[in-house]
Amino acid sequence: MPPRAAVPGLAARATSVAGSPVREILALTARPEVISFAGGLPAPELFDTGGLYAAFQQVLGPESARRSLQYSTTEGDPGLRAAVAARMTGRGLATDAEQLLITSGSQQGLTLLATALLEPGDVVLAEDPGYLAALQCFAFAGARVVPVPCDDEGLDPAALEELVDRERPKLLYLVPTFQNPTGRTLPAARRRAVAEVAARRGLWIVEDDPYGELRYDGDPVPWISSYEEAADRTALLGSFSKIMAPGLRLGWLRAPAALRRACVVAKQSADLHTSTVDQAAAARYLAEADLDAHLARVQRAYRERRDALLAGLPDALPVGSRWTSPEGGMFVWATLPEGHDATALLRAAVEHDVAYVPGAPFYAGPADPATLRLSFTTHTPDEIAEGLRRLAKVMR
Repeated sequence: MPPRAAVPGLAARATSVAGSPVREILALTARPEVISFAGGLPAPELFDTGGLYAAFQQVLGPESARRSLQYSTTEGDPGLRAAVAARMTGRGLATDAEQLLITSGSQQGLTLLATALLEPGDVVLAEDPGYLAALQCFAFAGARVVPVPCDDEGLDPAALEELVDRERPKLLYLVPTFQNPTGRTLPAARRRAVAEVAARRGLWIVEDDPYGELRYDGDPVPWISSYEEAADRTALLGSFSKIMAPGLRLGWLRAPAALRRACVVAKQSADLHTSTVDQAAAARYLAEADLDAHLARVQRAYRERRDALLAGLPDALPVGSRWTSPEGGMFVWATLPEGHDATALLRAAVEHDVAYVPGAPFYAGPADPATLRLSFTTHTPDEIAEGLRRLAKVMR
């Protein structure tokens, strides 16, 4: 047999972008006895399984199945787009169905935007710390991510403007409402300031909003997309994963016409269209079920769980620790006293059957090793209290 030649190597981006440490931690903590604050997962016992089952039954009935199981348009199910548009309009952002592209989760929307907007070497500005999967997405696109300093209120607009002058970025990516990983919400004044910087300096804004309807306290804050200064340069991403069910993999992208069209073409090359049957079922669910009533139940449960976590942290973390008190969302961000290393402490925590996500992977710039992210959504208040008792054995 003649000698076999080596196959060509993988693309550089496939070897230079690391896997998600959050996903690796989830695998590590899959044992049922582990109380995990690591995953950003909705609570499965709160899914409206009855309502969704009924919706799927209807779209898979004899009169509907032929359409629900067929190929469909890239832009998305017209009924679902109309329902999303009506929901966004009701929340204060006038939206027409034609402005929307249905995506396979909002994560795909982010990938489509990166494909449509970024050339290798382009600069992306992002909150520091920020959403880990977005950092991966931009790295795969060959972009250079530059962190924007944040404080207790989120992104600093003055620091943003300085970085725009120095780095000449293509876009700014941010999660302004109940941010992942910190849980912070950017105040309205800063949102307007961000919109004004984008208008003056000429850059795109990608506004990611997967958590906005999970509010437990306080008043809603306008989308950056709603400010006139940013209207022609902001792409807004939304998702049904946190308010309906993540397994549906349904999200949407709202963007100016030229950018939206570029994303449609990019999606055609990626998956042709989002699952027809899942879109049809979601549209039927929105037409016949009461999503707001379901969401109210979810909000009540998550509020109790957030409060249980916040109440137990003083006894679980070392004296001198600090943490956020989010008005909604899924996450609390904690900072241990100087000298503590959350990554090093994680192994001992797992040995005590409790877990969290170290904060280091969320930084685009130099990481603070003393930080960690805690999710409160997937455990009852009693389970949270027990998890914090276990954590105290490690931290204190």
